[in-house]
Amino acid sequence: MPWKSHKLNNGYDIPGLAFGTWKLGKGDGPIGQVSQAISAGFSHIDTAQLYRNETEAGVAIRDSGLAREDVFITTKYSRTDGLDIQTSVRNSLKYLGVSYLDLYLVHFPRAALPDIPTIWKEMEEIQALGMARSIGVSNFSAEQLATLLASAKVKPVANQILLHPYVYAQQLPILEYAAQHQIAIEAYSVLIPITSLPGGPLDDPLNQIAGKHGVTPDQVLLAWTKAKGAIVVTTSSKKSRLEGYLGAGDLALSEEDIAAIDSAGAKGPPVKLPRIPRVPLKDG
Repeated sequence: MPWKSHKLNNGYDIPGLAFGTWKLGKGDGPIGQVSQAISAGFSHIDTAQLYRNETEAGVAIRDSGLAREDVFITTKYSRTDGLDIQTSVRNSLKYLGVSYLDLYLVHFPRAALPDIPTIWKEMEEIQALGMARSIGVSNFSAEQLATLLASAKVKPVANQILLHPYVYAQQLPILEYAAQHQIAIEAYSVLIPITSLPGGPLDDPLNQIAGKHGVTPDQVLLAWTKAKGAIVVTTSSKKSRLEGYLGAGDLALSEEDIAAIDSAGAKGPPVKLPRIPRVPLKDG
């Protein structure tokens, strides 16, 4: 059942599966859902300044009774309310109730103001001060990663991106560039082909592969993402589904399975998807 951890380029380990809080909102709901995820077996919690539920995630983590070193905490600098990054990271630590973050990400390129090199220098300082063990980015293109690396003293450990079979070909340049530079890929919205885009070319192969292995289609998608070398960030309000997601850690797809999913994904979804925007480096 346990997902294998990944070794980051700075030597730290990151769990291969994370519980994401993107759509949980704030209030008592997120506390219960993060608590449920931890009780199900998740040890990696992913939140962000923009989600406005860092406090709730922190309450659930503390209430779990787990030692700090047994929970991997990721949050992100989203430039919410126009706050500078030093203020933001200190607020995130306060809201989460911890003294350090396991991973701190620049949430998207438009948060990198006035430019990528400047914000990355700030991220390096945050790491040097011990507020984050590892630093990385999210939603960066290969070109934006190249801009970052051109002046970086510390290489980002991860880039968290949208990834599922319908966008795999489009995202492949990012995966290849990241692999070339030992930057881990974290994948979000992996289950979109099932949750938001049913009725497309992926339905048949996912169902056939699921039947062959005695698992569910969502577990097949998670295993496909794992096979691509990515860390998965996912969520559910149902404990049974969370347990199923954890169970997908044991599922190994064959090369034929993966090829069938790739081929079906390349045909495109049942509705036309907009091209993934490469956000310009400016406010707004």
